[in-house]
Amino acid sequence: MRFISLAAFLAATLVAVPAFAQQGGPPSVGVLKPTVKPITESSNFVGRVQATNKVDIVARVTGFMAERFFVEGGEVEKGALLYRLERAPFEADLAAKQATVAQIQALLRNAQITLGRAQSLLNGPAGQRSTVDDAQAQVASYQAQLAAAQAQAQTSQINLDYTEIHAPVSGKIGRTAFTPGNVVTPASGPITSLVSQDPMWITFPISVRSALELRNRYADQGGFVAVQVHVKLSDGTDYAPVGKVDYLDPSVASATDTVTMRAIIPNPLRPGAKPNEPGNRDLIDGSFVTVSVQGIQPVMALTLPRSAVLTDQQGNFVYVVDADNKAQVRRIKLGQSTPDLAVIASGVTDADLVITEGLQRVRAGAPVMAGPAGGPPVMPSGQPAKG
Repeated sequence: MRFISLAAFLAATLVAVPAFAQQGGPPSVGVLKPTVKPITESSNFVGRVQATNKVDIVARVTGFMAERFFVEGGEVEKGALLYRLERAPFEADLAAKQATVAQIQALLRNAQITLGRAQSLLNGPAGQRSTVDDAQAQVASYQAQLAAAQAQAQTSQINLDYTEIHAPVSGKIGRTAFTPGNVVTPASGPITSLVSQDPMWITFPISVRSALELRNRYADQGGFVAVQVHVKLSDGTDYAPVGKVDYLDPSVASATDTVTMRAIIPNPLRPGAKPNEPGNRDLIDGSFVTVSVQGIQPVMALTLPRSAVLTDQQGNFVYVVDADNKAQVRRIKLGQSTPDLAVIASGVTDADLVITEGLQRVRAGAPVMAGPAGGPPVMPSGQPAKG
């Protein structure tokens, strides 16, 4: 008589029983159909804030700095007086040059009178052609001297004007490198800097492929004109103003296969902030931000809960329930998705029943007891299952 162990007996018995019979029937799963929803597609990049105008203020003449008229770190308007250098030496030089101009003008008038007299006597017995020629040459000489003297006077006037240094653009001014009483020269380098504040540029590298996808995605809406740029500050705060793309670099960085895209965005004063208050605006020249490039209008796309999408070595897939109430693998291609919502580019339609609940109990080709996601399961006959 042959004896077998209890373990072997149980193993042989279980092999003969279907899996769903061992567990009391097919597993219960929740299903739903993919739905079409308006989706705002976005692409994220790391960008840098850049001022639209950034000017180093330098002295145009050599002189003692007499006065400073701004608050360091404050904001100034275009044309505002920033510095005044000692003016007396330049005023004296201008006066001397103007006196030279007046002297030559007097000599020129006398030469013109002499020329007129010589010309009037030319037709008489006392007239000589050589006298007229000499008078004409003298007039021409004084005219040339007058032009040179006027140019020198103009140069002196320009140098005098340079003793007052004005803001070439509106913006926030930096620290001063020289205080009143110091001598500054054109070789002294920048004495301060001026950075424009509103609007600002946001520059960020984007791959050539992504740039082409963005252009083609919104081609029927105007291409990059239809793109909005949203910014998140370095502390994670969403920045309210929205930017517009205004420039795409015509050259590709060969090392990274990227191009530089630029957006222009408002940078208003923060609510309640004052122009000369530090930190009165959110965007600071040179700072890093997170850039989200989005379309102006949402696009209609087929969507599923992100939890329904599984991934293996071959890519993304979902389980769908076929007409025989069996789970089947369906390969899909994802579009612009979010952590909660999967946008389906291809692979399923809005008529498919996609399993979204009970995925851990599903096997490809095995029967399932499907019901609406979040509701009671139903039997293959369509009757609700008894609890």
